[in-house]
Amino acid sequence: MDALTPLNPMKLALDAAWEYQLLTFPNPAVGAVCIGESGQILSVGAHKRAGGPHAEVYALRDAYAFLTNDFAIAQSDDSAFIHEYLRTHHGGIFRNVSMAVTLEPCAHSGKTPSCALLIRDLGIRRVFISAKDPNPEAAGGGSLLSEAGIACTFGIMEEEGRTLLEPFLRWQDGPFVFFKWAQRLDGTIDGGTVSSLASRTHVHALRDKCDLLVIGGNTVRTDRPTLDARLAGGKAPDVLIYSRTDDFDRSIPLFGVPGRNVCVDSSLEKIRDYSLVMIEGGAGMLEAASEVCDWYLGYIAPKIGGGSFGMGEITEEFEVLHAKIKNDIVLWMKNTRKKPD
Repeated sequence: MDALTPLNPMKLALDAAWEYQLLTFPNPAVGAVCIGESGQILSVGAHKRAGGPHAEVYALRDAYAFLTNDFAIAQSDDSAFIHEYLRTHHGGIFRNVSMAVTLEPCAHSGKTPSCALLIRDLGIRRVFISAKDPNPEAAGGGSLLSEAGIACTFGIMEEEGRTLLEPFLRWQDGPFVFFKWAQRLDGTIDGGTVSSLASRTHVHALRDKCDLLVIGGNTVRTDRPTLDARLAGGKAPDVLIYSRTDDFDRSIPLFGVPGRNVCVDSSLEKIRDYSLVMIEGGAGMLEAASEVCDWYLGYIAPKIGGGSFGMGEITEEFEVLHAKIKNDIVLWMKNTRKKPD
């Protein structure tokens, strides 16, 4: 198997990781694929939440079940249990298996055991890695594997792997800020529900991980929202209402969420006090937040009609970082205009 073979598996690993982008906060999003001797895909895994099994562990768990028909750990999310079970029961079945991983397997044991040590102990044949781990505490997995005689190839789709890591790198020394909006094919954003239930649930899952949500004052006055994470069974973030005046009806649901701090301010300075920040709104909020946003998340619903208000006459150009088409078109993007640090 040469270095070019894993391009398709690495693409699968990257796509799997993007499914959980930001949902792993404060960990990076990571994907992994197990590849059989003839190049067939055995399994695809992704890190789903901080403290849970890493992508490599899910991929190895599912590859083990596929190769052995032993489903004892097939539904387990207990990382330590999966590690130990695989070490005890693998029986050498991984000796012709290779892996594609978006991030260098971790060398250290923290909340979960070391993935590099597990890969070494299972006798994986070869590991293809997109990006080196930028975290000095966890780095070194590639060297550990190489010293054990496992071939490691770095730099497979490296640019895409580094893009995937941008939020993680950003919140090491400051907030990562993204702007979210939903629209129909005709550009309208008002007139009732725009995006699908799946997309709305995804937004709620992101709110659960965010510690601050920013929204414009006009949206609060008009929509009287709750802005919680109920669809994902999660916690509601603090809210910054961006407004020049504090004339809000305190009976609006967002003010009544237990444990939440709500602030009204005419500046966005408070963003600096948080780590993961979502901004929601329309054209006015998009323009006001243009200098603080790192990424943009757009949901485009396959609908026309239902509203008359869009994003106005703002002119912006975006680079698409990742796109998914399911119930809606989901676009992770970056503004092509460089944001000053």
